[in-house]
Amino acid sequence: MTKTFDELLTQREFSADDLLRLLKTTDPAQCARLYQEAFRRTTAVHGNSIFFRGLIEISNVCTYDCRYCGIRKANHAVRRYTLSLEEILEAARYALRAGYGSLALQSGERDDPKFVDFIEGVCAAIHRMSVEEFGMPEGCGMTLSFGEQTPETYERWAQAAGNRTALRYLLRIETSNRKLFAHLHEGRAGAQKTYEARLKALSDLRAAGYQVGTGVMIGIPGQTEEDLVRDILTFKELDVDMLGMGPYLVSHGGDMVDEGMMEHGALLRLTRNMLSTTRLALPTINMAAATALETLQTGARSLGVLSGCNVMMPNVTPQRTRASYQLYDNKQGTESDPDSNVKLEEELVRETGRTIARNRFGSSLHYRSRQGDRPLD
Repeated sequence: MTKTFDELLTQREFSADDLLRLLKTTDPAQCARLYQEAFRRTTAVHGNSIFFRGLIEISNVCTYDCRYCGIRKANHAVRRYTLSLEEILEAARYALRAGYGSLALQSGERDDPKFVDFIEGVCAAIHRMSVEEFGMPEGCGMTLSFGEQTPETYERWAQAAGNRTALRYLLRIETSNRKLFAHLHEGRAGAQKTYEARLKALSDLRAAGYQVGTGVMIGIPGQTEEDLVRDILTFKELDVDMLGMGPYLVSHGGDMVDEGMMEHGALLRLTRNMLSTTRLALPTINMAAATALETLQTGARSLGVLSGCNVMMPNVTPQRTRASYQLYDNKQGTESDPDSNVKLEEELVRETGRTIARNRFGSSLHYRSRQGDRPLD
């Protein structure tokens, strides 16, 4: 006997067919109930708080040619930059003064010794500052997102960051469809990245003690709902602690423009369906509301929260470089200074009825349970 849609929403375990039914629904009433149930379960598991990570986009210099990306190496129209250590520390100070217990540091992908040394120094300086200037005994939490690196590099950065109990790394698989993954990374000299290397990097991060985060793009040309189901099952297989995923948005700095993009309304619905379905399947992980949602609809990050997300990343990068860090077209917030951008984030959170968790690391319940039910941080 076929289950009703509402019966599906009461489940705690889901088959691939169950997940596909949830993902594919376009009925407005069913979509609304899906989002409401995801929001309800998020509240039941994680409470009514949203965790903020102060986002610092350290550099847009990249040595790779991912086809979808606006800061790919082959895009010579990009004005390249790398923030100084003092600029990074000032941005970090801003976030910590605002009561964000964690920072998110990201950049284009490099693995040369100069870059590895620089990031090691950045992590050490932020840790020292958070202890000495802000009185945080363990130091602030950090989420790093610098692409695939060696196990030795992961360990060096972990030691420099200081606070291993709130140390995270976000490395998206982008898609679990290996053929599609290869298509996204076909460079001028052939594929630059492999799906197997991505999985090994995630394993190396777990071995180094990081809270492991991954994610996918939703609505990639050629992607199917069945692919998205496989993504969710892959998240479960990888036993991830957190997810960062959002809509695929075309970049004229990449070379996939001719492949098109979903209509904004349909893409927003599919993205919300994916977020909510993933939340039902993985109730204890952390899940971030992506800035990219704002490109689809003003205020859509609040819709991400209402679909099951419990993390936001206000951008505290210096305003002078924001327009140069556009992974996709029409990125929102590039003209805003940190003050106006953070106020916008707080307004969006208030629209959802959530509160901002001040001065908390915000590690996921999934991670804390694996560590022996560490107290809420």
